[in-house]
Amino acid sequence: MPDHIVALDADHPGFSDLDYRRRRDQIALMAPPLNSGEPPAIVDYTASERTTWATAFKGLSALYPTHACRDFLEVIGDIGYSADEVPQLADVSRFLTARTGFSLQPVAGLVSAREFLEALSRRVFCATQYIRHHSQPLYTPEPDIVHELMGHAPMLAIPAFADLSQTIGKGSLAADDAQIEQLATLYWFTIEYGVIVEDGELRAYGAGLLSSFGELEHALSGKVEIRPLDPFVAKDTPYPITTYQPLLWSVRSIREAFDKMAEFVASL
Repeated sequence: MPDHIVALDADHPGFSDLDYRRRRDQIALMAPPLNSGEPPAIVDYTASERTTWATAFKGLSALYPTHACRDFLEVIGDIGYSADEVPQLADVSRFLTARTGFSLQPVAGLVSAREFLEALSRRVFCATQYIRHHSQPLYTPEPDIVHELMGHAPMLAIPAFADLSQTIGKGSLAADDAQIEQLATLYWFTIEYGVIVEDGELRAYGAGLLSSFGELEHALSGKVEIRPLDPFVAKDTPYPITTYQPLLWSVRSIREAFDKMAEFVASL
């Protein structure tokens, strides 16, 4: 197997698909250096990539009315996504900047937790531009543009959520390596897999849930343990990264999550 810009684990759906891997590398190379401030490049997505986006978009959109939090539902329509075209990172970044001052920074792949959190402290979100493998349009083992734009972007257009994201990022600036790991864990349990109780019903606000058809269904199935968010306990709680989450932490509002995380960050 030749070397590739984007490393994939052997169990990744696209690991043995050389055409897919070349295409991922092509898109990854379009990302400017981290912290360069350069705007995202325009990607001419292929027909296959547009089909993958359409399948994921339609599947997730069908779940949102009964599974997504109220704030998300109010924003998702304003962005103007459609099943016909993969949105451009540059267009969505401009939308976010106008709403909350956040911008999207294209990256070639995963960056370190410290780099990612530091960017959040500046209201910059590191995002990939390539898309998941066409064989599994409703699943991805790592961030892709469906995850970034269907999960993160709508939430980053919500002021309280944008503030929560930046607060976690600011906590990293003077943190040691152990505290970075704790902040990354809390990021996972809030920004990626947070749930909220609205009118007595559980709803998702985390991007990892909002961008995964199967995970979103599972999270609200009644089969998952739900605990009220306590950052001082959650920070040391292990979690799986290759299976559905067995434990989720809930809040009654995104502002509550912000207040609790601000208290934790102050303790550092």
